[in-house]
Amino acid sequence: MDVTETYAAKIGITSGVNIALVGRWFLGLLRGQFFHPDILNSKSLPQEVKAGWAFHFLVGGGGVALIYPLFFQATGLPFPNDQLLGGLLFGLSTSLLPWFILLPSFGWGFFGRRGPQDSNAMLASTLSHIPYGLGVGAVIAVGFHV
Repeated sequence: MDVTETYAAKIGITSGVNIALVGRWFLGLLRGQFFHPDILNSKSLPQEVKAGWAFHFLVGGGGVALIYPLFFQATGLPFPNDQLLGGLLFGLSTSLLPWFILLPSFGWGFFGRRGPQDSNAMLASTLSHIPYGLGVGAVIAVGFHV
């Protein structure tokens, strides 16, 4: 996911989000501030980059990724036969999180439409969530063979 974002940015596809902003938002959450009028104008906070990486990996790598197998366990539905396709579809569905939670709470509106100039948060987040979903699918596929 992060590698995809890096390469997409090199060809001009960026969401405008960086890890410091994620950390600033997360630290703000801990202080009771969910919404920023524009997070770019919010005061930077000590350790926001470290907090951003921690939040990014704990939530995305742990919390959200666990929703995929828990959904099937809770509903009793069988896992898809093609784990990579199932993971890909799951990854694409996780694009809803930045579109409807993160970007609006940054003050950038749904889909990041009021984000930084020259950013395309909708496209950038969709592209980055593809390898995320494929990774979740690959982990599930390996888990079935262990």
